[in-house]
Amino acid sequence: MSDALKNWPYPRWIAHRGAGKLAPENTLAAFRVGAQHGYRMFECDAKLSSDGVVFLLHDASLERTTNGHGVGGEQTWAHLQQLDAGAWHSSTFAGEPLPSLRDIAEFCLANGYHLNIEIKPTPGTDALTGDVVARQAATLWADCEVAPLLTSFKPEALSAAKIAAPHLPRGLLLDTLWDGWRETAAALECCAVVFHYKLLNQAMVKQVHSDGWRCLAYTVNAPEFADQLRAWQVDGLITDRVDQFNPSL
Repeated sequence: MSDALKNWPYPRWIAHRGAGKLAPENTLAAFRVGAQHGYRMFECDAKLSSDGVVFLLHDASLERTTNGHGVGGEQTWAHLQQLDAGAWHSSTFAGEPLPSLRDIAEFCLANGYHLNIEIKPTPGTDALTGDVVARQAATLWADCEVAPLLTSFKPEALSAAKIAAPHLPRGLLLDTLWDGWRETAAALECCAVVFHYKLLNQAMVKQVHSDGWRCLAYTVNAPEFADQLRAWQVDGLITDRVDQFNPSL
C-alpha cells in the first residue's frame, strides 16, 4: 500500500470554494460560513496577480464575482484588493474583498483547518502559476504538520509545483478521462486523483486505489450521489451544499 493510502490526513468532506453557494465563493466570508456548518477542509481557486501575489478567483475574468473588469491576472494586487467580491452574491456580503492566499492560510492555520488549493492559472501562465503557488504555500505552511493539497486540471502547473515544492501533496483534476491521465498522474507523483463525480463507478474507485492514489470527487451536491460514493469508499467529497451534509460522517 502506498504512503498516499496509508497516511491521509484530510477529512472526507470538503467545502467547495469556501461554502459553495451560501456565501460569495473564494472569500473569507465563505470560509467562515463553511466553518459554521462544521466543515474542517476547504477548496479554493488560486491564481497570480500581475505582480506575483497569489489570490483567490475562479474565473479568468473579474466580472462574474467582483465589481471589477478584465482579466484578474493582468491586474496588480493593490488594485484587486480594492474590489468588491461580495455584492454580486447578496447585500449581506457587500464589500467583501478578494483574499490573498496568505489571508486564507492565516485563517486555516489559526483554526486548524485543512485546505485544497486548486491551481487555476490565467490562460498562458500554467507553469509560472504552479511554481509560485507551490512556493508560497510551502512558505505559509512551513511549520504546519498537514500541508495543503495542491490540485489542478493543468499538468504543466502541477509539474512546476512538483519542482518548486516536491514535498507538497498533489492531485490531478479530471473532468474527462483523457488518454494518458494515469501515466500523467504517475509522472507527477500525485497522491490523489480528483474526478467529476459522474466519471466514477465502483470499479474505477477500486482501480484508482490499487494504482496507489486516493480518490476524490467533485462537485457532490445530491444525497443519493454522496451515499453511493461513500459506499464505494471515495476518500474525499467536494460539495457546494454545506447545509445539506453532516461533515462529521
